[in-house]
Amino acid sequence: MSAASHAPQRSNRTRSSTRTRSRAALFTSGAAVTALLLPACGSGGTSGGSGNTGFVTGTDGIATVEKAERAAAPELSGKTIDGEELDVADYKGDIVVLNVWGSWCGPCRLEAKNFVKVSEDLKDQGVQFVGINTRDTSTKPAVAFEKEYGVTYPSLYDPTGKLMLRFEKGTLNPQAIPSTIVIDRQGNIASRSLQPLSEEKLRKMIKPILAEK
Repeated sequence: MSAASHAPQRSNRTRSSTRTRSRAALFTSGAAVTALLLPACGSGGTSGGSGNTGFVTGTDGIATVEKAERAAAPELSGKTIDGEELDVADYKGDIVVLNVWGSWCGPCRLEAKNFVKVSEDLKDQGVQFVGINTRDTSTKPAVAFEKEYGVTYPSLYDPTGKLMLRFEKGTLNPQAIPSTIVIDRQGNIASRSLQPLSEEKLRKMIKPILAEK
């Protein structure tokens, strides 16, 4: 067999090897994006880092940090599940309650009615709720979820969890689905829960932030 007849075979092997490396790179990238959310739809943890994190987790699973030690919330912006543009920074001056959820998540369904009730009760006190919908492969089930539970506040669409990776390590970052984070009026992270919340616990998270001057 001539040398010329071998050339196409080497080229095919090269292309195949390139495709294999590309698929591996995409898999690695996807795994890195979703690694933060591995304990999905569980009861969550009771701590959020090691060393001098500056926050304390109570027996109720709610982690809090003193006002002077709070870290700034990261940029959280993009399209909502309704296709609108949203930037959480536009709510600075209000308390923002972030809830990470998925339509496929049983505990998210259990807590949904509590978030709807509290969001309606506190909307006139400068409290804005914002959802972050994640790991839904399209917006259709997320929209159906909100319709079923009467959710009226907006939710950013974050199917791969990239917004979650914007929270700095060692801060009160979301580490499970559902997770809830309260951002104070200055745009700093004040408290976090890594478990589904009853109405009582949700109000307990928000109340001390409302009382701050």
